[in-house]
Amino acid sequence: MESVDMTEKNIEKIESLFPNCITETLDENGTLKKAINFEALKQMLSNEVIDGDEAYEFTWVGKKAAIVEANKPIRKTLRPCIEKSVNWDNTENLYIEGDNLEVLKLLQESYLGKVDVIYIDPPYNTGNDFIYNDDFKLSSEEYIEANNEFDENGNRLFKNTDSNGRFHSDWCSMIYSRLLLSRNLLSDTGVIFISIDDNEQENLKKICDEVFGEDNFLAQIIWERAYAPINLKKHFSRSHDFILCYAKNETLAINNGIKRSEEADNRYSNPDNDSRGDWKADNFSVGPAVESNIYPITTPSGRIVEPPAGRSWLVSEKVFLEKLRDNRIWFGTDGNSVPSMKRFLNELKKIGITPMTIWKYKEVGHSQDASKALKELFDDRKIFDYPKPVNLIKRCIELYSKKDSIILDFFSGSATTAHSVMQLNAEDGGHRKYIMVQLAEKTDENSDSYKNGFKNICEIGQERIRKASKKILEDYKGNIDTEKLDTGFRVFKLDDSNMTDVYYSADEYSQNLLSNLESNIKQDRNDLDLLFSCLLEWGLPLSLPYNSEEIEGCAVHNYNNGDLVACFDEHIPDSVIKYIAKHQPLQAVFRDSSFESSPAKINVGEIFKSLAPDTRVKVI
Repeated sequence: MESVDMTEKNIEKIESLFPNCITETLDENGTLKKAINFEALKQMLSNEVIDGDEAYEFTWVGKKAAIVEANKPIRKTLRPCIEKSVNWDNTENLYIEGDNLEVLKLLQESYLGKVDVIYIDPPYNTGNDFIYNDDFKLSSEEYIEANNEFDENGNRLFKNTDSNGRFHSDWCSMIYSRLLLSRNLLSDTGVIFISIDDNEQENLKKICDEVFGEDNFLAQIIWERAYAPINLKKHFSRSHDFILCYAKNETLAINNGIKRSEEADNRYSNPDNDSRGDWKADNFSVGPAVESNIYPITTPSGRIVEPPAGRSWLVSEKVFLEKLRDNRIWFGTDGNSVPSMKRFLNELKKIGITPMTIWKYKEVGHSQDASKALKELFDDRKIFDYPKPVNLIKRCIELYSKKDSIILDFFSGSATTAHSVMQLNAEDGGHRKYIMVQLAEKTDENSDSYKNGFKNICEIGQERIRKASKKILEDYKGNIDTEKLDTGFRVFKLDDSNMTDVYYSADEYSQNLLSNLESNIKQDRNDLDLLFSCLLEWGLPLSLPYNSEEIEGCAVHNYNNGDLVACFDEHIPDSVIKYIAKHQPLQAVFRDSSFESSPAKINVGEIFKSLAPDTRVKVI
C-alpha cells in the first residue's frame, strides 16, 4: 500500500520506445532490476556521435535530487475527515490537508490524465515566504563542494530568506519536483497557469520549458495587480505580476476565449440592411505582401485602388470577385472607400474573444480588490495576506475548462480557486469539480488570522469556501437551480499508511513482538480509512458516491455502484461473501483478518470464481 514508483513507470515508457537502452542492475537487496543505459539513450536521441557532455541546459544545485524526490514512492494515505466536510455524501469537490508533493504522488493513479486546468500561486520567494522543505540533504555534500557553505535546515518548513546560500536552488527544487508530478495529472487538452513575480519568473520559465516543453508554452500573461504607484519606492513601483501558461499538448488544447461582452457586440451594426444581420468592417489588406494578391480594384464610384506599399489584398482576385458577388465586400456608404471585409456577428467561429496577454485590473481585479472582497466575506475581518481576485482565476478556468472539468490547485492558500470554480458554475450552469491541496501551515500568533481564531491556513481556506458558498447561493437564489450547484467538499488529511510497519530482521523478532503484529492494520484506523486508501491504490476517484449497509452484522461498503465493494470485518461468514459476489463488483476487497485461516481464503476465491468470475479480489 504505497504510491506509484514513478521511476519504474518512466523506465517502462523508455523501454517501450528504446528497448536497446534497457539494462539490469542490482538494488540495495541484491535483487536484479531494470535500469537505463543513459549513454545508449543519449546516442539514440542524437544523429551525431556523442562526444563529451556539453549541452544547453538549466541546472542548479539539487536538481537531480529533486527528480529523485519526485519519483520516490511513499507509504502514506489520505484519511477522510467527515467532521470538517460539507455535504460529504453528495459533493464531488475535494479539500486535502498535507504536503502537496506527497499528495500529488498519492493522486497519480486516481487522477492520471483527468485534470483539465491547474492553477497554482506558489510562494514568490521574496525572502519572507515559507516554502516546503523537501529532503535537500541528498545534495548537501554536492552543495558544500560547489559553494563551500553549509545550509542549516532542520524543520519541515523554513523561511527561505535571501541569507540562505541556496536561496534560488531550494526554490527551484521545490517547484520542479511538484511540476513533474502535476504534468502527469493534466489531460491531453489540459493547461496549467502559474502566478509568479520577478523574483523567480526567469527560473520558473526555464523549468516549465523543460517540464512541459517549449513548444507547449502558450503565454506569459501580465496581470496589472496594482492601480496606483507607491512613491516611496526608490526606483520603480511594480504594478504587475506574471502568469505563465503551458499546455500538456499545444496542438490539442482548446481556448474557449473570453466571454463576449455587450460592449464588444455593440461594435457590430447593419448599415446596408444585410439579411445576415449585424457585421463589422475588417481590414482587406495584409502584410508582408503576397505578389499574386496584388491587383487593382475598382470601387462602385469608379475609383481604382491598390493595396498600400508593402502589403497585398487579403485574398486572390478570384476569391475577391466571389465575395463581391456575395455582398461581403464593403466600400463605405458612398461607395468610394478602400474595400473592407464584412465579418458577421452570427458567423464568428468562436463564441469568445481571443484573450490578449495583458490583463488589466479593470477586467480581472487587482490585489486591493481581492483583499477587500475577502475581508468583507469574513465580516470585515482581515484574515489572509495577498489573496488573488476571484475574477482573475475565474478567467484562467473559463479559458480552458469544459463544464464538467476537474480543476486542481495544490497551493490552495485562502482557496480562491475553489471560490472561482463555484462562481463560474453559478454563472454558466457548469458542473466543474475542484481539488484543493494545502499544507496545514500554522498562522503566526501575532497575525490577524490567529487572533480571529484560525490556527492554520487550512482552517482559513475551508471557512472561506463555506462563506463563499453561502454568498453565491444567496446571490443567485431565484435565478438558477441552487440545488444543482455543488457547494460542498470532502476533506482528507495526509497521514502515514494504514498498514503497520513490520520491517524487522529475523533476529529482532520476539514472542511479545509477534503478538503485537497479529493485525496488519493500525489500531486507530476505521473502515473509511481503509476504503479510501484502496481507492488511491487502485485508481478510483475520491469524489464518487458510496453506501454502507449491514449484512448479518458485517459492514459492507459499495463504492460507485459496484466499482469496488469492501468488507473489513473480522471473520466474515460465507453468506456475506456470497452476498457480495452476487453483486458482481469490478473489485472486492477484504482485510487479512477477515478470514480465520488459509483454507477460508481459498474458499473465498472459489465463491467468486463461481458467482463473479470477472471480479478482482484483493486482500490487504
